[in-house]
Amino acid sequence: MLISFGFDIALRLESEATVLFYLKLHPSRFRDLVSPEQFEIEPKYHFDEFLDGYGNRCGRVHGKPGTIRFTNRGIIRDRGELDALVPQARQEEIFGLPTEAVVYLLPSRYCESDSELASFTWEKFGTTQVGWQRVQAIVNFVHNHVSFGYEHAHHMKSAHDVYESGTGVCRDFAHLALTLCRCMGIPARYCTGYLGDIGVPPDPAPMDFSGWFEVYLSGQWYTFDARHNTPRIGRILMATGRDAADVALTTSFGRMTLTKFEVVTNEVVMA
Repeated sequence: MLISFGFDIALRLESEATVLFYLKLHPSRFRDLVSPEQFEIEPKYHFDEFLDGYGNRCGRVHGKPGTIRFTNRGIIRDRGELDALVPQARQEEIFGLPTEAVVYLLPSRYCESDSELASFTWEKFGTTQVGWQRVQAIVNFVHNHVSFGYEHAHHMKSAHDVYESGTGVCRDFAHLALTLCRCMGIPARYCTGYLGDIGVPPDPAPMDFSGWFEVYLSGQWYTFDARHNTPRIGRILMATGRDAADVALTTSFGRMTLTKFEVVTNEVVMA
């Protein structure tokens, strides 16, 4: 299966500012690209790129007052398979986890696994079967507890806020679910990327990037999606981190206003 992807994002800078961005594909998907990404910045400022501490591609550009525009497009080869279902996957003992997974047990900016959510989680899920079934029970709860709506989006909303309000967008579903997993000693990390309407009825709302999460079971990372709560086809990973603060699409060190935001990802239909 081939999937086309891309975006057109514009920011208005009120003064000179440096902008960090996570707008390219994750290195794990390089080998699947049919051709290199066609990423551009207008005006044609110089920018540099580096790998952050989580292995994501991060960029940095310095812009002058006015509009700065980020665009990208590409075609990627995808297996066309649904997210894996592995009910026999087991939870690892914490003392046996690889060191790189341990950080995903700790509380982070939007995921307060050291809050009163910890007591709730053990009371709610402490008797569930350890491993995949426990994670699925958490996902089922979050999916049913939280109502989706773009009007509920707020950049400062934490997992606890989502639990109390029962509302949010995809990143909020992910934040609450992965926080509850961490409360139960299951490493969980936030993921951001593309997710088109492949194999499901088209969503009439404008396309957006998507947020989901992964848990570490049986020695590897598995995908879960508390918003949709059903295996999906065609996820294109851009970045992973402790939560959305680690992988914000753009972070401006100066005042900015978002003036354009368009995302497209579709299956390429062969003639």
